[in-house]
Amino acid sequence: MTRLRGRLFGLQVLIIAMLVVLVVRLWQVQVVQGPRYVTLAAEVRTREVRTPALRGAILDSSGRPLVRNRTTLVVSVDRSRLERMPDGGEAVLRKLSSVIGMPYERIKERIRACGPGVSKPCWPGSPYTPIPITDRVNPRQAMQILERQEEFPGVTAEIQAVRDYPNGKDAAQLLGYLQPVTQKELEQREGLKASFSGVDLTGRDGLEATYDAELRGKPGLRRVQVDRMGKVIAEQERVAPVPGDILVTSIDARVQSIVEKSLDQAMRDAPQADGAAAVVLDVKTGRVIAMASRPTYDPAVWTGGISEKEYQRLLSEKSGKPLISRAIRGEYAPGSTFKISSVAAMVADGYPLHGTYPCPSSYTAEGRAYSNAGGMSLGSITLHTALVKSCDTVFYRAGHEMWRKDGGNTAKPGAKETMANMARAFGFGRRTGIDLPGEAAGLIPDRRWKLDLWRSTRDEMCRRAKTGYPEMKDKARAAFAKRLAHENCVEGHIFHAYEAVNFSIGQGDVLVTPLQLARAYAALVGDGKLRSPRVGWALFRPDGTLVREIPVPVEGKLPISDEVRNYIRKALSEVASDGTAAGAFRGFPFDQVNVGGKTGTAEVWGKADTSWFASFAPAEDPRLVTVVVVSQGGWGASTAAPAARRIWEGIYGIGKDENGKPRKPALPGGQPPARLPVIKDGAAVQ
Repeated sequence: MTRLRGRLFGLQVLIIAMLVVLVVRLWQVQVVQGPRYVTLAAEVRTREVRTPALRGAILDSSGRPLVRNRTTLVVSVDRSRLERMPDGGEAVLRKLSSVIGMPYERIKERIRACGPGVSKPCWPGSPYTPIPITDRVNPRQAMQILERQEEFPGVTAEIQAVRDYPNGKDAAQLLGYLQPVTQKELEQREGLKASFSGVDLTGRDGLEATYDAELRGKPGLRRVQVDRMGKVIAEQERVAPVPGDILVTSIDARVQSIVEKSLDQAMRDAPQADGAAAVVLDVKTGRVIAMASRPTYDPAVWTGGISEKEYQRLLSEKSGKPLISRAIRGEYAPGSTFKISSVAAMVADGYPLHGTYPCPSSYTAEGRAYSNAGGMSLGSITLHTALVKSCDTVFYRAGHEMWRKDGGNTAKPGAKETMANMARAFGFGRRTGIDLPGEAAGLIPDRRWKLDLWRSTRDEMCRRAKTGYPEMKDKARAAFAKRLAHENCVEGHIFHAYEAVNFSIGQGDVLVTPLQLARAYAALVGDGKLRSPRVGWALFRPDGTLVREIPVPVEGKLPISDEVRNYIRKALSEVASDGTAAGAFRGFPFDQVNVGGKTGTAEVWGKADTSWFASFAPAEDPRLVTVVVVSQGGWGASTAAPAARRIWEGIYGIGKDENGKPRKPALPGGQPPARLPVIKDGAAVQ
């Protein structure tokens, strides 16, 4: 009996303890944590729906659309809702497949999450937002989905704005493209959550990326109350989306079209060519009038999702990586177009501007002979003639002599390195700062660079000096590479005479981008100021209110006198009429517009020569600079110069068009628009 009472007492204590714990817990939940759970309950019943803003258009300098929006029916799928279904949403997707005529497997591919090892198409955006499946549906198909929502839970069909490219492939790399904002980006950049709607796209390249924040606008917000089934029972708040700003650029659509067609012709003229680029720059303002690259692609491939096959093509070496803009990312040896910097360096080092210099058929430096182009010998000439006729041996001698002054193989402390420093003063070897992402810096080799390179590659070079390159199929090339590795292992820190000689004519390790060269020529033939080019000109609200004009920064001034600049400009003014480009400009009406310039032919080991032509007009008072480069295009006079001529003919309206009619000038008088276009109701007033 005593034992039974003890057990009952223990049971009573346990029950009382449990009641006490329950009361305490109820007190905590209702009193202490009550406000928190009230908030959580309200959040469960409240849903926020963000609606994307209309993305701003991109216009040319006269208000013509380069990128605009068009409305289309878009079918989207809420993957998170499908995943909560017993069959993972398979039945819904199969019904959707039969309605829109898209294979079930393709729909599954489009809604799967992108990640390591997952090929495109896939969805790189947030998994909690509707995923666009297709924008190629008709109203009848959309109505089937909307009228039978009980059969298509998680599927919507609504009118959305998508990007449209009225000029096709023109300026594809310059304009850039859009992709969904990823969940990782939202997590890493907290501020994006407020500025993105979840189904918004973000700029991934070109102007779309640089001016993404302005073009995107602000998404709208609907805060609604829903029941436990997710049905809307009340709307608490509605905030309308704010459309993005309109970007007016300095690009002229007509000039852009001319440049694009000229590059196409240049590629056809040089069957071995594997790439090309062209830049047209306003000398007085530093703004970009046109910029093109080859190979190119149609930016419309991004609209509605890109296929795996097309995506891989855009990235492949075989297709030439058309996503890359060779105008700002392509790095090439500039050849003789670089001689403007070399002449300036010679004068800065004490060589007389109006002196005479021997131009033999070859020049010997440290036991090695360097031939003049074509083996020509012009006797004693001026620097003026050296530029017009492109005499290499004049510059070989100067480069060699400056190298010896600096100490030769053993550099003196504080060596002047005038050639390299002048090149940097012309803006080479560093990015121009253009308002486009992914710009390359180029390379200006000097003694410091050579030492750093040797330190970073010495171990590998010494290893290769012993093992060679057995993986190379070409035995002669492998033997040469092994000898070069041995040389770099033993004395790779020395800046040799041959490097200085090659430097003087823009060869060897010198690399520049077409934009860098265009900027250097604009500074030379303009006011001497080195500007950071801009494509964006101004931003407007859709109602026409000017948000801001985009300035062109001045980065510096060429360290040469006006006398030297004018001397070089006048020499270059004869290149097209009487110099190395005379053949390409035969029959050109120089009395209407005088074009100046400089050809360049850069040797590339294992490939055909790189063809260059840097030009400006009118030669007496330049307003525009045009630079053309064709990789593996051969002589500068044979491919790049004719391409530049076609561009100038289109700009000034010279000759006849393809239909035999007098050509209309793209820029009357060669003058870009001086005033911004008038914007009204989201478009330019023509």
